[in-house]
Order: sequence, then structure tokens, then C-alpha cells
Amino acid sequence: MKRKPSLWLTAALSMAASTAFASGSQDAYVASFETYAKEVQALQGDHSADNAIQTYAQEVAAVEKRAGYIGDELPIPKATKVMDGVYTVVGSFIWGTRENFGLNNNLSAIIFPDGVFVYNAGPNEAVAYSFHQQIKRLTDKPVKWLAVENDQGHAYLGASYWWDVGVKNLYSEKTANERWHRKFAGNKERYAAGRGRAITEPAYDVTDYFTTFDGKKTVDVGGGETVELINFGGGHTPSMTGMYVPSKNLLFTGDLGFNERLPGLLHDSHYKDWMASFDKMVSMVPDDVVVVPGHGTPTDLATLKRQTYDYFAYLEEQVRAIVDAGGSLEEVDAIDQSHYQDRPVFEQLAKPNARHMYEEMMLEKSKN
Repeated sequence: MKRKPSLWLTAALSMAASTAFASGSQDAYVASFETYAKEVQALQGDHSADNAIQTYAQEVAAVEKRAGYIGDELPIPKATKVMDGVYTVVGSFIWGTRENFGLNNNLSAIIFPDGVFVYNAGPNEAVAYSFHQQIKRLTDKPVKWLAVENDQGHAYLGASYWWDVGVKNLYSEKTANERWHRKFAGNKERYAAGRGRAITEPAYDVTDYFTTFDGKKTVDVGGGETVELINFGGGHTPSMTGMYVPSKNLLFTGDLGFNERLPGLLHDSHYKDWMASFDKMVSMVPDDVVVVPGHGTPTDLATLKRQTYDYFAYLEEQVRAIVDAGGSLEEVDAIDQSHYQDRPVFEQLAKPNARHMYEEMMLEKSKN
């Protein structure tokens, strides 16, 4: 017969479900017990329940540290098989939301004889844990390596989960790691507010544990195989770590590559840098490489070029003509992008992308 929990434990568990009061640096699950202990002490004027709950909170924290994450597996998309030993969870084609748990980019796993290499940590520990459970159903090999594409939350926030479960080989481009460290608290709060606090609060900053590099780093994964981590350059974000696996002729583009979804120029994006970085990436891999983009389904290089680079080339031509003629933003807004309107987030990105290009060109023009 199951023993019924005491009144204080029932209340504490109820408090654990409410995570709004947890600080950005503390796990909400543990914080709930500590908060309840203080309330009990204030009401009863003694420390008996306080000490019991504080001890329990400490035990929960220790268990969670060992486990990486305590919670249910989330219903994220099932990993798609790209080729033998390579799997990708294709994230949502829209923004990161509460409904998709913040997962709107791709998470990938490459199974090598000596272990698993994961590309992108996930937008929170809950998604990272859920992806890990899928990996465990595919192989009994341990995850040994993790690389992140850039300094965005959907690539980085789940990294503390992987560190806690024993993945000690973490890789990031140097500038991306520094930027993520500087803005960690703000990004975590933004993700918590927009994607859900309960799944975001357990994350903590593990940038000190990352091995960083500038241009390129070759990782020996055993058995004579290597993984090449390459900073192809900025554009979408100031840097972009792609990953090439020679033995599989396999390329992970990071957010330089968008397939079946409109690419977006963000506040710190630069379209000319993006196109130059894309050119650099293409020049460094075989034409017949298998491609896993940062957003969208796996594809080939020619398709990816049409979906990403050629979109920017078309838009650049249209905006340039308006700038050269002394045209206005109203004319930029009227550019015909209807042949891309079937792509997700078209309504949200088409005009802002054109305006972003216009502003870049006008700034460049003012400097000449």
C-alpha cells in the first residue's frame, strides 16, 4: 500500500509546479521547497519543518545535478534518419514558442564507433533531455562530444544538461562563446518568458567548460575518423560554426543554411557577410555533400543554395535598383517577393528583410 505524503510535502510538491518565483540562477523545482520552508517557519515559529524541507531541497538538487534534468520527456519531433548513424530532429519552421518548447532549429546526432557527437545543445534542458532519450533508443553508445552553431539560445541554453550528464568535450567558436557568456542572464530570462519558465529555469552558464577556437578545429572521434568544426563566418549572427564529417561527406551548415523556410535578417545580421560566408562554405566542401541545414529538412547543396543564397541575391538586386534610383522605403516594401510566399514566416520576414538590406545599403552609401 502506498504511503500518503504528509501535508507539508503535498504542499511543497504543489509549490514545485509553480515556477514563477524562481530566480534566474536557481532551479525553480528546488526553489519551490526553499520558499515553502520559509513560509512554514513564519507561520509556525520553529525550524522543524524548515530543516526537513531544506534537507529535501538539497537532496533534490544533488539528484538533479547527477541526472541532468528531472522531468518528463517532451513530445518533440522524432529524429529523422539522414544516413546510417546520422539523425536530425527538425525543429519547428516558425518561431520558438511555448507550444514547440522553443525548438525551432535542428538538433543532430552522429553515431561513431566510440560514441555520439551532438550538434546543438537545444533551447533548454528539457528539450536536451528529450533529444537524449531519442538518442538512447537509437544506440547504447554514450554522447561524448557537443558543438554549438552560434550564440543563440536555441543552440546554447541546453548545454548545461549535457555537461551534467557527463559530456565534457564541448566546442564553440571563441567569439560566440564570449557573447553567450556576456548575455546569458538576459537571454535566459527572455527564453523563460517566451518559451516557458519551468523548462528554462534549470539551465545555467557552462561557457567556462567549452573548448573554443577561432577559424577551425579538428576533433578526433576515434577509429581514424574526425569531425571538422569550421567558422564559416558571420551574416545571420557574427560567427557560425558549421560541421563537416569527411567520412560521411556530411555538412551541417548552422544558420547559414535555411531550407523550406525564409531566412531572417536579425538586428545584428548583415546580408553581404551572410552571402560571403555561404560562398566560403560552398568552396570548402564537395558539390555532392549531404546537407543538414540550421533550419529545415536535410537536402543537397544545390537546393540549399536556391533556398538561401539565391533568395538574398534576388532581394539584393531588387533593393539595389531602388537605392541607386534614390527610391524610398515604401518602394522597398512593395518589392514582389510573392514567389517565396509559400515559406513559413514569410509574412513576418519578407518586408523586414528587404528593409534591412535597404538600411545596410544606405549606410554603406553614406560612408562613400
